[in-house]
Amino acid sequence: MNSETKVLDRVVIRIAGDSGDGMQLTGDRFTQESAAFGNDLATLPNFPAEIRAPAGTAAGVSSFQVHFADHDILTPGDRPDVLVAMNPAALMANLADLPAGGTLIVDTHEFTDRTLAKVGQATNPLTDGRLEHFTVHAVNLTQLTLDALAAGELSSRLGRKEASRSKNMFALGLLSWMYSRPTQGTLDFLAERFAGKPEIAEANIAAFRAGWNYGETTEAFGVAYEVKPAALPPGTYRNITGNAALARGLVAGAWRARLPLFLGAYPITPASDVLHELSKQQRLGVKTFQAEDEIAAVGAALGAAFGGALGVTVSSGPGIALKSETIGLAVSLELPLVIVDVQRGGPSTGLPTKTEQSDLLQALYGRNGEAPVPVVAPRSPADCFDAAIEAVRIATRYRTPVFLLSDGYLANGSEPWRVPDLAELPDLAVEFATTPNGPDGSFLPYLRDPETLARPWAVPGTPGLEHRIGGIEKADRTGEISYDPDNHDHMVRTRQAKVDGVAVGPTDLDDPTGDASLLVLGWGSTYGPIGAAVRRLRRAGHAVAQAHLRHLNPFPADLGEVLARYQRVVVPEMNLGQLAGLIRSRYLVDALSITQVRGLPFRAADLAEALQGVITDD
Repeated sequence: MNSETKVLDRVVIRIAGDSGDGMQLTGDRFTQESAAFGNDLATLPNFPAEIRAPAGTAAGVSSFQVHFADHDILTPGDRPDVLVAMNPAALMANLADLPAGGTLIVDTHEFTDRTLAKVGQATNPLTDGRLEHFTVHAVNLTQLTLDALAAGELSSRLGRKEASRSKNMFALGLLSWMYSRPTQGTLDFLAERFAGKPEIAEANIAAFRAGWNYGETTEAFGVAYEVKPAALPPGTYRNITGNAALARGLVAGAWRARLPLFLGAYPITPASDVLHELSKQQRLGVKTFQAEDEIAAVGAALGAAFGGALGVTVSSGPGIALKSETIGLAVSLELPLVIVDVQRGGPSTGLPTKTEQSDLLQALYGRNGEAPVPVVAPRSPADCFDAAIEAVRIATRYRTPVFLLSDGYLANGSEPWRVPDLAELPDLAVEFATTPNGPDGSFLPYLRDPETLARPWAVPGTPGLEHRIGGIEKADRTGEISYDPDNHDHMVRTRQAKVDGVAVGPTDLDDPTGDASLLVLGWGSTYGPIGAAVRRLRRAGHAVAQAHLRHLNPFPADLGEVLARYQRVVVPEMNLGQLAGLIRSRYLVDALSITQVRGLPFRAADLAEALQGVITDD
């Protein structure tokens, strides 16, 4: 039996196979156990858009990457230290990312002439010398799984094909042994997950245990590894995805606003999990409505806002395009509405399961007329919770629709989240109009709060507060239909002033030495890669400042002053330079863009290299 254990400070593991091989479940279980163990972690699920892509092809490869460490980390890792490949397609699709000396675990069962031909391989990479720079463990995971299940006659009861589907749990058991992961949580999960199918539960549990025992007893793996828990701030933690955090943030925001939450949504990748999560919260007064299309979904959410609820709609870029006219109506009606855009690669259908940051200009300007809308963006999966509460604050306080720009990387990725104490959450209590506010006892629906410029929110049916509703321009104060040129000019400028006046905090600036000449400015999910790249440069002796924007409309009031302190400003984005263009036009700063639209987040090493080039040029 193996007894040697080496302690590591961090490990990146990628598990890859066919989209039907259970790679996402395998990665999620390893992640959950790492979170329970106390590691800091970040994950990157990556899967095809097709419901069932052709088996054994590059198009059908699904992978899950997890980076876990004994210290604070910011990204799921640039490259895996360990790659588990369940077939030739998974190997060939991911091999280029494995650095020399990396560990490769391969299911040899799938390496046949037929499967190799599917990915254009004339020779077997396991035997032709291409893998000589890696530590290769060629293991017949499928056969070992069948052998383990045959011992309990499970393979005969399930059938060979059904029994072989448990090979992902064999791989998970092996990885759990290799990296000293807890096992009881996974055993309990499998028993509960397949409680209605006891033979499937038994097969998966048997395969998981067999994988762990294989690592423990075989001589092929001479050492196990341990990554100790991270020193996180005290509190209660859970591992959470961005979509789950966002859904909980909306619930918490509605609760602190003393409002019922109504979600009008139409399923779309990668936003659908917000609908799924909120549909489970009926006991908290959440109502979810899966509409027949995107237009009906946002219309229902706006109607709920008119009725006195927190109206929320969630979609991705294509759905946001369909919602644009109703969002403009919400601007005109000046009602609170939270619009969640979980961005993905475009245009059109684009890359449904891949990430991008290309909807910023759509959120800012994608409506007819002058229709200003506040825009906020979370920086990490856990931060989706706080960003959602901030969106609720702005929407309810200023009576305006608000965009919340997440993306696929945040939505599907996960990290530890410290569950907040309810007392830590801001008080967002809303006061509805209850009595007439006009000098003659009438109700003036557009008589504004002098501080926020918000109009009264009157719940339909409140006696004496009847008022006209609709999309045609309103007269100031009375809300009657108006075609008066001066009134229209006044209302347009007032709505813009209301958004410009939204109270936001100062620019989030990190400049430890105070003498940096280079500022790296980002927004949204680039926070992790930028932060990791900046750490690398600082360790190399360079003074580099980092600023990250949560509020993209309005910008923080001090942003211009912050930008003016630095000789060079660099803006990395997963688009072709949308924020950089805004910075140039607004502040007349010669901001340099670093962009990519590969459907994947930045690699910290690539970003550090690009920033090093800027420093060298200076």
